[in-house]
Amino acid sequence: MAKTGDTRLAQLLDALDEAFDRMSWHGANLRGALRAVKPVQASWRSAPGRHNIWELAVHAAYWKYAVRRKLTGEARGTFALEGSNWFARPVAGDADPAGSWRGDVRLLIDEHRRLRQAVMTLDPGRLDQRVPRSKYSAAFLIRGVTAHDLYHAGQIQLLKRLQASGKG
Repeated sequence: MAKTGDTRLAQLLDALDEAFDRMSWHGANLRGALRAVKPVQASWRSAPGRHNIWELAVHAAYWKYAVRRKLTGEARGTFALEGSNWFARPVAGDADPAGSWRGDVRLLIDEHRRLRQAVMTLDPGRLDQRVPRSKYSAAFLIRGVTAHDLYHAGQIQLLKRLQASGKG
């Protein structure tokens, strides 16, 4: 394995972690954006038909799973929840959703850990090669899921502010 490949893999892992739960210069990462969010806050919608924080968190977990599956060749249909991409979650006012909210945040954390483990085991020399059954390289997928975390962290921060302002 080339030294430059190992360095590049380490940089991808650092970016993945900074976007999810490690200190970063840009503000809240995904896990930070979810910190201290209560179920009622997570289930609030800014408008009918809009996604809430809870759905964004599970959506992010799903895409961590999807990227891991592409990187490892794991079979489809192994995600913890039935379905794909977007998952309907409890709405504000549902009875006692706290356990489900904590469970879904745990799902996100676990999927990040599994993805990180899959990235750690990649051959650095193959980062730019197309992943089987995908039109993208491993490096492209890893950068994409990193950007995905940050994109949704920003949405979550905006939803929290919008909810706190009483608008929406």
